[in-house]
Amino acid sequence: MHIEPGLVDGAKIVLSYATAAGTGAYALSAAWKHVKERGIASLLVGATLTTALVFAFFEVFPHFPVGVSEVHLILGSTLFLLFGAAPAAIGLALGLLIQGLLVAPFDLPQYGMNVTTLLVPLFALQYVAGRTIAPETRYVDLKYRQALTLSATYQAGIVSWVTFWALYGQGFSVETVTSVATFGAAYLSVIVLEPLADLAVLAAAKAAQRYRDGAWLEPRLFNPA
Repeated sequence: MHIEPGLVDGAKIVLSYATAAGTGAYALSAAWKHVKERGIASLLVGATLTTALVFAFFEVFPHFPVGVSEVHLILGSTLFLLFGAAPAAIGLALGLLIQGLLVAPFDLPQYGMNVTTLLVPLFALQYVAGRTIAPETRYVDLKYRQALTLSATYQAGIVSWVTFWALYGQGFSVETVTSVATFGAAYLSVIVLEPLADLAVLAAAKAAQRYRDGAWLEPRLFNPA
């Protein structure tokens, strides 16, 4: 997922700095909570793994431009379920930054918008998971309906933020609205595929429970809350 260069420019792009700063502050708060609960090593290992995975999601997985942005299989809910919110947030932010620095420097001016678009839905996903998954349910035991709820939350958040940036930058023209609608429709395929990926990864994790005590994994993966 990338906001196309020029979609928001001039003085308007200052807003992206503010949203990125607020999102970053929340991410740091989540990271500090993670360190207090699970230790610094857990955060560092989890963040390193998620950063590598996010970079692969952007560069290795199929992606294609549609409308006002690009469609990626980012697997944000998978990262959340395996590693937790803080490592997933750091991985998304660093993976996006490394991709910009090494592969797509033309995306760096849009970094504030892109990181906001990826992280705010992640924290919304965290909230929804806390409200909809019963405390006695391990993540490895999630059903497709539950995985679909998490994926839909994350992907709907991405589409909502892309829509906001497009309309904020370009206004309510027929062309912009049509491009946004095309992008949103394309993301429906991701909402269908991501829960299947989640369940496949969770099934693999369930079959490899010898790693259940790994501090780098989300405790809810194998244990009730």
